[in-house]
Amino acid sequence: MKKINEYLGDQAEYLLEYSCKTFDKTRLTIPGPDYLDQVFLNTNRNPQVLNSLSRLYNSGNLAGTGYLSILPVDQGIEHSAGSAFGPNPDYFDPENIVQLGLEAGCNGVASTFGVLGLNARKYAHKIPYIVKINHNELLTYPNKHDQILFGTVKDAWNMGACAIGATVYFGSAESNRQIREISEAFAYAHELGMATILWCYTRNEAFKTKDKDYHTAADLTGQANHLGVTIQADIIKQKLPETNGGFKALDFGKTSKEMYEKYTSDHPIDLCRYQVANCYMGKIGLINSGGASSGDSDYAEAVKTAVINKRAGGMGLISGRKAFQRPRKEGIELLNLIQQVYLDEEITIA
Repeated sequence: MKKINEYLGDQAEYLLEYSCKTFDKTRLTIPGPDYLDQVFLNTNRNPQVLNSLSRLYNSGNLAGTGYLSILPVDQGIEHSAGSAFGPNPDYFDPENIVQLGLEAGCNGVASTFGVLGLNARKYAHKIPYIVKINHNELLTYPNKHDQILFGTVKDAWNMGACAIGATVYFGSAESNRQIREISEAFAYAHELGMATILWCYTRNEAFKTKDKDYHTAADLTGQANHLGVTIQADIIKQKLPETNGGFKALDFGKTSKEMYEKYTSDHPIDLCRYQVANCYMGKIGLINSGGASSGDSDYAEAVKTAVINKRAGGMGLISGRKAFQRPRKEGIELLNLIQQVYLDEEITIA
């Protein structure tokens, strides 16, 4: 706790002592050892899906807590291999990616068909595999905002994956097709017994104005989450909200005054709680992304994001670049630091 306070610095009291003023914590389903029984026991998920979810929640250093620490490494496609692995070329070798997740005690490793498939026989039984089935590749010029399938659900199942992951760019021109594709993929994954994780990202050039970028607005990302749980994602991945009022500023969609006056505020925990509320009040877990590596400030940023997510009622962090773009020992140390936030019983739901 002392180390966590040191990383939070002058924001320690602001984040650790805050009491949420929007949705009271008693309304939430809070992560815990009985989370799967509490939420999924009476759902339409079959016993094999529950088995896959159980394996994910009972692996790594956070096993049995109801919280998740996931290592995601798909940036070699989503950005470029050179930009992703240039800071640490060890990770051009896919085996090092899986080993990092394993040695850091992550609940699972999320990566591409290529990365996970190349090492499936050696590692799929040692650490839960989450196969990312679609990507936005940036080699097409001019760049486009479209997620396309890179493989099949059955291939992910054959390599021993316990879950598939996918992205939908909500708000983009191709979002309707992506929603249909991923809805069908998730249904088939559930049929085969795999869990599903959805990257619920917003993407539209109009969402970024000359004054502000609303791609991470609480109201827009919250609605993206709500669409994600509707297509039966078992876990939602979302960027931490950095602002609010996207619907109002862009003058579209349906809003209510309660969205801004009663159910959100300017406090980062309240903004994140709005995301949690849109995940069926926490019944479907929210994991926030760790974001890009900023160098020396990565440790402090990771702790801050984890504290906000946990105190808002979220389920964990999915952090990649901050870990794999540095020496392995430091990457493990950073991931363990994130995990410590969720293990620390002094850090409670706001």
